[in-house]
Amino acid sequence: MGQQAVKIAAMIEPSLDALGYELVGVEYAAQGKHSILRVYIDTSEGVDVNDCQKASHQISGVLDVEEPLSGQYTLEVSSPGLERPLFTAAHYERFIGERAEIRMHSPIDGQRKFVGQLAGVEDNKVLLDLDNEQSISLSLADIDKAKLKPEW
Repeated sequence: MGQQAVKIAAMIEPSLDALGYELVGVEYAAQGKHSILRVYIDTSEGVDVNDCQKASHQISGVLDVEEPLSGQYTLEVSSPGLERPLFTAAHYERFIGERAEIRMHSPIDGQRKFVGQLAGVEDNKVLLDLDNEQSISLSLADIDKAKLKPEW
């Protein structure tokens, strides 16, 4: 998560916890009046439209008071879905053994996107067993986006 997203996550997480929701992560895409604040929530039973609406109402109230963002933006609250985004070391550890797609901020040996099986987390690095039977260690700080990539 970017710095703005981390700041917003810290603001809204207590309210979501009080409602019984896990804050999976926050994404903020600043695009002028078309900016998007995307919040992913979950529970052990999953979430539905009513949960997203309830959380959205709570998040809007917090953001109206705290005003962390200037200008217009659209708030989207959703379930993480099957291609669940991964934000923290705990997320990577939780899904060891699952397939993931990881995009880096900068290329490594000319490549920015890596797909493979999550093998672990060590020293703030994600271990990924690539589809070509090689393994790679990716710094958490250098990961731009990551998500589970289930095989169909």
